[in-house]
Amino acid sequence: MIGIGISNGLDFSRGEKRLYYTDSEARRIYVFDYDRRTGAIANQRVFADESGKEEMPDGMTLDADGNVWSASWNGWSIVRYGPDGRETQRIKFPAKKITSVIFGGPNLATMYVTSASPRQSEAEDNGSDAGKVFTLQIPGVRGLPEFYSRIGM
Repeated sequence: MIGIGISNGLDFSRGEKRLYYTDSEARRIYVFDYDRRTGAIANQRVFADESGKEEMPDGMTLDADGNVWSASWNGWSIVRYGPDGRETQRIKFPAKKITSVIFGGPNLATMYVTSASPRQSEAEDNGSDAGKVFTLQIPGVRGLPEFYSRIGM
């Protein structure tokens, strides 16, 4: 974990055996082995690599099926990566800078997606709904309950 650029998304797999972590500046999502008993992380590897693109991964969450859902800053979307790290779905929004995604509500079946509010001085098109929170439900998709963790480095 040397040379971290912009530290963002962090979540754990079902059973808390893997920790997923986003470095937005590197445009990568990493995965580590995680020992819940000790809090130790090990074996860092690239899970998803978006380097070379204007968009960058931001906040993220995992669903109950082991898919990673990542907000796409400058990408107008959230991206679902399968357990193998490959993009399997992209959902577009009327906001350019999507910042985070999380599951909530009854049975963790509602997805909440946040977006950045543009500064008045920005000349770029950030979308008609920049700064809003979006909700959606995808049939058959639900989140995982959160747990309190400790991480030892």
